[in-house]
Amino acid sequence: MRGGRWTGCLRTEHHVVDLEEIQAVWYRSPKAYRFPAALNTAEREHANIEAKYGIGGVLMSLDALWVNHPARLADSGYKPYQLAVATRCGLHVADTLITNDPEPVLRFAGDGKTVTKMLGAVSIVEGGVRRFAHTHVLDTADLSDLAGVEVTAHQFQRWIPKAYEARVFVIGEHVTTAAIHSHTESAHVDWRTGYGSNTYELLTPPAEVIDGVRRLMTELGLVYGALDFVIGPDGTWTFLEINAGGQYGWIEHETGAPLTDHLAELLMKGPR
Repeated sequence: MRGGRWTGCLRTEHHVVDLEEIQAVWYRSPKAYRFPAALNTAEREHANIEAKYGIGGVLMSLDALWVNHPARLADSGYKPYQLAVATRCGLHVADTLITNDPEPVLRFAGDGKTVTKMLGAVSIVEGGVRRFAHTHVLDTADLSDLAGVEVTAHQFQRWIPKAYEARVFVIGEHVTTAAIHSHTESAHVDWRTGYGSNTYELLTPPAEVIDGVRRLMTELGLVYGALDFVIGPDGTWTFLEINAGGQYGWIEHETGAPLTDHLAELLMKGPR
């Protein structure tokens, strides 16, 4: 560090980048650090920690526009935190239970139709096969055997009657919204099961929803986000979650929305 700024180069097998020339960073799904195979478990863990705080610390301190900053990205990944902040920002949120105790699950489900969904990753790799955990409506069989709930935290949420769903993309000052219309029973529960049959159209959310979305982005310190909503038959918009690194390519392809242009425009602005 010289004069309060980090100088030098970031070298990879593909590029050499001068740290002082970095004006903007598109930070999404970075790969893990790689170390020599000869390292044992303890050595590998130590090397990973040093790389995280050394390389990561230098990069995080750069005077650049982050889309999104790693610290804000990490904070926003906590779904319970998202829901609390979204409520403070004026967005409607479904009643939610997080527990590892079967008894509260039974009481919660007794008050109305209930779904369960993952708090973190939406898939696991088991036996070399990736298995997806989609949103699931609890039925009688589920409630009669809740074995395993006690192992870790689970999220249960009140089912929101839906006319359709929507994904809202916030890229800098641009807000682009696509309605998602499902056409199968499973996609009506979780639209991610219906990529081949869903249909999409651009629309404009109510002003109060856009205002709440902008407030949420500010509270979370994000400049990019993909937010999911359920729109009820009565027109109520209910916030489900925000993915600060969410996919957008298929919506751009299906609707022609210039999302890549918006992202390029944001990155070209550099530090604010």
